[in-house]
Amino acid sequence: MKYIDEFRNASIIKSIKNKIQTEFDGHPVNFMEVCGGHTHAICKFGIRDLLPQNINLISGPGCPVCVTEKSYIDKAVKLAKQKNVIIATFGDMVKVPGSQGSLKDNRQTPDNIKICYSPMESIQMSQENPDREIVFLAVGFETTAPAIASSVIQANKQSLDNFSILPGNKTMPAAMEALLQAKDVRIDGFICPGHVSTITGTGIYDFIPEKYEVPCVISGFEPVDIMATIYQLINQINTEKPKVQNQYKRSVRQEGNLKALRAIEQVFENSSAIWRGLGEISNSGLQLRPKYKSFDANKKFDIKIETLQDNSACICGEIMRGAKLPTDCSLFETVCTPETPEGPCMVSSEGACAAFYHYQK
Repeated sequence: MKYIDEFRNASIIKSIKNKIQTEFDGHPVNFMEVCGGHTHAICKFGIRDLLPQNINLISGPGCPVCVTEKSYIDKAVKLAKQKNVIIATFGDMVKVPGSQGSLKDNRQTPDNIKICYSPMESIQMSQENPDREIVFLAVGFETTAPAIASSVIQANKQSLDNFSILPGNKTMPAAMEALLQAKDVRIDGFICPGHVSTITGTGIYDFIPEKYEVPCVISGFEPVDIMATIYQLINQINTEKPKVQNQYKRSVRQEGNLKALRAIEQVFENSSAIWRGLGEISNSGLQLRPKYKSFDANKKFDIKIETLQDNSACICGEIMRGAKLPTDCSLFETVCTPETPEGPCMVSSEGACAAFYHYQK
């Protein structure tokens, strides 16, 4: 299959592996991926086993469900308990535990929590259920933000007063800078997110090599992509010329997706956001602009919550900062499994714990 078979070709992978072994000088390096799709692929295809010792691949906050703060889940649960409210959400969010359990645990009626593949489905729900309030859980990075923005624009055009979103979108660059500034984990190179970059373009990472002298390579998701990305990072370190390289040229353009970017700009503005495991990060969230504030569920409903602390044994936060591996957690694979998750890293298929559980135990 074109764009699949050639990127899983064993001879090409072996060739890149040999190049890495030839050029890598052996001193320890940490390369962080900040995309759940990369975390999943690295584990699924056994990329770590192909690399020389001392090339360490560490998972960052690349899973949008995982970094969604506990208080957001508590708000969603509170809304789900209100009469005549239908929660529309992407599937992974249903099982994320909050202070009072997950959305799945708090389902009030068979139809008050609906799983969507697209935010536009929630617009259709609003049209079909004029006597009920539809609240879409707007979670994700720059990848999902354009579709969510488009749904708000559509709701505004149709004057749908029974539609709103619970804003929770986050943006990647400020979080990457927070990781570099925290310095509890040394990052020698970033494997930059491919899906995010198809929307944003390549320029959003320029500050990383310029300000922090850390190499960046935007990567695809197949084994050849990831191995080629690692080779490019090694080459940048060897030449001492950090920059942003685009390995994923078949999908990512320098300017990004201009139509998608215009939709985001029209509906959202930057805000601070709380990241699970990282805390509050300035300019890392998206909130609705004043024109669209009537579609903010925070404004529309009286949501009062009391958020409890996470299970002290769960180390999801440290895992998302790259400070720990899933296998370092005492709950991993015993108390915490995909069927009985203690933390969001085990809930989402893009979470590091779920990836390790399925592929790299």
